[in-house]
Amino acid sequence: MDKELLITSIALSLFIICPRMAGIISIVCKYSQLPLLKTSFIASIMAIPLILLMVWVFAKFGLTGALLFCILTDLGCAFILKEINLKASIDTIVIAVFVFVAVKVAPVISNAIIKK
Repeated sequence: MDKELLITSIALSLFIICPRMAGIISIVCKYSQLPLLKTSFIASIMAIPLILLMVWVFAKFGLTGALLFCILTDLGCAFILKEINLKASIDTIVIAVFVFVAVKVAPVISNAIIKK
């Protein structure tokens, strides 16, 4: 494994654990009595094919396509969570909207800070 692949893989693995993930963990803790570690482990295994599918969508359709795919998965999450609690479902949708906006605004801000 070359250095660039190793560094990029480590960075991506750290980024997968993101504020959005913390938000959904908070929602699950608040609205269910499930064992968090066991639930997170099962969810992580279930997420592997979805992550690979999102990467494929990105390669085929770019950032907008990948974001749309992610929004669909967030809406799926919200639809499923409404079975546990409607507020949990709404919280999930709000988090998804903020992430979408942040991805679009972040390059504008970074370009303003680092002028090319």
